[in-house]
Amino acid sequence: MVLIRTALMVTVLAFAAIYGAAHAQTTPDNGSDAEVLPDAEALPDAPLEPPMTLLRMAEIIRAIDPEAVAAGSAIQFTLDDVPIVVIADPRADRMRAMVPIRSAEGLSPEELMRLMQANFDTALDARYAVAQGRLWGVYIHPLSPLEKDQLLSAFIQTINVARTYGQTYSGGATVFGGGDSNGIYEELLKELQKLGEEI
Repeated sequence: MVLIRTALMVTVLAFAAIYGAAHAQTTPDNGSDAEVLPDAEALPDAPLEPPMTLLRMAEIIRAIDPEAVAAGSAIQFTLDDVPIVVIADPRADRMRAMVPIRSAEGLSPEELMRLMQANFDTALDARYAVAQGRLWGVYIHPLSPLEKDQLLSAFIQTINVARTYGQTYSGGATVFGGGDSNGIYEELLKELQKLGEEI
């Protein structure tokens, strides 16, 4: 048990170091050793959005697809020719957006491993998940604090993980540097470059 805790701590510290190094490269150097946050009084007042509700979510979705179909707490609609199902539970204060990808039958252990790697570093806030015999792209979030832009981002990320399944397994342009996907992408790039040389 002590060995497992030690190994876990070493892994966490390694990720912290990687994240810190990546963050340091993107943070401008202001000449000080410590990053200083502004006083709360110095922050601009941001307009607060009303809490997300089923009705507000339905209005946003119908602005995207006027032919969206609601059934109870679920709404099905199409965005960029991709079907999306959104289910919300106000009592549990949760929502999920889901895009079906394929049958889960026949997923190899190697592919399942790749999906888990993508969930860690490239799928962003969306995730790959298996339920009811299918592979899904899924985004899960508390309902009431969800802002309109977050909801739209949820739809885009969920569509992206579905569309990039079997290729880059990506929810968008960002990749967490502490995962395995960068190395996998480097190998993929080498293969594509080699293929380009043969053409």
